[in-house]
Parts: sequence; structure tokens; C-alpha cells
Amino acid sequence: MSDKKTTHFGYQQVDAEKKAERVRAVFDSVANRYDLMNDLMSLGIHRLWKRAAVEMAGVRPGHQVLDLASGTGDLAARFAGIVGPDGLVVMSDINAAMLEQGRGRMVDQGLAGNIDYVQIDAEAIPFSENSFHCITIGFGLRNVTNKQQALNEMFRAIKPGGRALVLEFSHPRSKPLKAAYDRYSFQLLPLIGKLVTRDEESYRYLAESIRMHPDQQTLKGMMEQAGFERCDYHNLTGGIVAIHRGFKL
Repeated sequence: MSDKKTTHFGYQQVDAEKKAERVRAVFDSVANRYDLMNDLMSLGIHRLWKRAAVEMAGVRPGHQVLDLASGTGDLAARFAGIVGPDGLVVMSDINAAMLEQGRGRMVDQGLAGNIDYVQIDAEAIPFSENSFHCITIGFGLRNVTNKQQALNEMFRAIKPGGRALVLEFSHPRSKPLKAAYDRYSFQLLPLIGKLVTRDEESYRYLAESIRMHPDQQTLKGMMEQAGFERCDYHNLTGGIVAIHRGFKL
């Protein structure tokens, strides 16, 4: 009998050690159309979700912020404007193609002065303990192989008094909304991916990965297990998205 550990990649079971490589291939495929697809998939509402997360982050001028799974930098750009010249935002992603897209976008917006760019695996954050006032991960935790390890690492790297925010697709609260969301996710979303990026399978994976992600209460418990206190979550758009928050006291 094989003793290899497996995990989910969407609805598939794969070797745990191979998931990160397969996730990387998904985002390599969609990197150059990522922003357009975000707008199409959410009808632009993702901007409101991210604004809400920034407001809950409690970031102030002079703070150090680590943004994991930055993608093309929506959260990082907002934080850079808040922390100012005396602060620092580390924009990071495990995927080099996504990070390069984000770097180009930040330079185009004139926001490169207080942003560093680092390719990071959220399960092994390469910074010492108590380094950041705030660590965020937006729409990225569901793609991490060992989510508990990532949360543990976030807790380790946050300064006492700091906080973590997880912005992620979650589980709709009402049955009618869940039914409508399922139809959208498994019928319309892959079609949009096929038409815009010529990659139907990557967007089918994204829909499946959302369903496999822990629900609100489970993720709250995982943050508490990592050591965070005063953990809470806030449902957005009926629970399609949730912002989880925890403090290191």
C-alpha cells in the first residue's frame, strides 16, 4: 500500500507534493488575462470585497505589510498608499508569472517605491518571527496545499498586536443563493474562461477549489488553532465571499 499523502486539486485527489506544481500551471495559463477575468467573473464586485478587506486590516502609515498570493497586486497597491514612504509592503506570490504581472502593474501606477517583490510559498514564509503588522492573503488560501501550515506561518511572522486577514470565496448562507451560485460556477464560469483565455479547465478547477475550501466556521477554528485570538469572519454577498480576521495578542 502506498504511503504517499494525497490532497484535493479541485475534485481530484492528487499527490500532495504535486499540488503546488499543478496550481502554478493554472495561474501560468491565466496570468495575462487575470484582471479581466476577475472583473468578468464578479461583475466588478471583487473591488468592493477587497476594499472591505483593506478597511478591516487596520493598516496605518509606517506599517510593514505582507500580502501573500498577491496576484496582480490589488490589495498591495491599496496598502502601499496607506503605509506611505515610511512603511513597506511585501508583495508576494508563489507563481512567478503572476508576480511579474503585478510588478509591471505597480510600476505603471508609480507605486514601486515602498513595495518589495518576493516569490513566496505561504507554507514557508522566509521572514523572522514578529516581522509584520499585518499579513493578508486574498483569494489564495484555497490553493495552498497545507492550509493549516500557512496559517501557522502567518501567525509566526506577525508582530504582537498585529492581525491576519484571509479574504476568500466561501459558502453561501441561503439555499437559493447556493443553487444559483452553483449553476453560475459550473456552467457559465468555465464558458467565460474558454472564450476569454481559451482555458476552460483552469476555471473549472477554480470553481471546484472554492467548493473544497473550508466553510466559515471551520476556517475560523483553523485560525484559532494557529494561535490567533479574537477571530471573527464577515460574510460578503451572502457568504459567497468571507473575510476572516485574527489577532496576535
